[in-house]
Amino acid sequence: MPETMNAIIISSFGGPEVLQHQTVSKPLPARDEVLIRVHAFGVNHAEMHMRKGEWDEYHPISGLECVGIVEFCPSGDLAVGTKIVAVMGGMGRTRPGGYGEFVSVPLTNVLPVETKLSWAELAALPEVYCTAWTCLFTVLDLKRGERLLIRGATSTVGQAALNLAVDAGAVVTATTRREERFEWLKSMDAVDVVREQDGLDEYFDSITPALPQEFDKVLNLIGNRVLLESLKLTKPGGRMLQAGWLGGLAPVKLFNPMVEMKPGVHFSLFHSKVLGSRDFPLSGIPMQEIIQKIEAGKWDAKPARVFEYSDIQNAHRALDSHDTKGKIVVIH
Repeated sequence: MPETMNAIIISSFGGPEVLQHQTVSKPLPARDEVLIRVHAFGVNHAEMHMRKGEWDEYHPISGLECVGIVEFCPSGDLAVGTKIVAVMGGMGRTRPGGYGEFVSVPLTNVLPVETKLSWAELAALPEVYCTAWTCLFTVLDLKRGERLLIRGATSTVGQAALNLAVDAGAVVTATTRREERFEWLKSMDAVDVVREQDGLDEYFDSITPALPQEFDKVLNLIGNRVLLESLKLTKPGGRMLQAGWLGGLAPVKLFNPMVEMKPGVHFSLFHSKVLGSRDFPLSGIPMQEIIQKIEAGKWDAKPARVFEYSDIQNAHRALDSHDTKGKIVVIH
């Protein structure tokens, strides 16, 4: 096999123009890894922050996920030619990521799949559905009939979480900052949709003053900006999970849990970089079942925009716009 490959490199920190194509060495997989020929990959907001130099760790070859086929597996656990999805495992952070023509990934971060979905359609799934499923059922322990609030429901993870939660029988209230997207979220079977805003707890109190709105579970994808009010919206004994930073990376100032946390509310944080670890194994995520439901038309999970590999800069311009209404995918 050739010893070099094409890759997209973060040449310096800045705008989409810093993403450049270069010829680099092809990775060599260790015994517990698999070499993947990348056919497509999803583009994630974390990669935008990495490109700008705003993330805690990054690799010049970005890309937190990919889909493709097995090129070489030293252990023999996966046959050459097997169709796979891969996510995290240090990709784009501590090792070259999915923006390369090939990528070497720990076996723990690879799932073999059988599907008739196109590469572009398949590439829209790994990070968002693995993250959403883990948030809902591993961390929040969501049960049928529970009231769930999803803040940032039109984000890619938010859409996946809405699909999964409704399918599991939860009663979902969704938020979005754009009122023109209310009917779209209702068409996905959210029982209620409200405008995302600071002070959402006060808004709920104003419309039902005699019966304060409290949710069994809250999935906060907006981030630190609404952390405290999301805790207030969670009932005692319930769980609030923060798993996104759509509202920016600024920390909560002068946070005093003794004063500002409601007694009995469980607060957790989830970061998708731990997917595939011992505590959050991919083997526990029913990805094949999720794919089958999408193939059957149960959910619309098609990418919002698809770009060619040579057009990575425009893919990131679309990412920067925050206006794509879904997943951005790049195909080889």
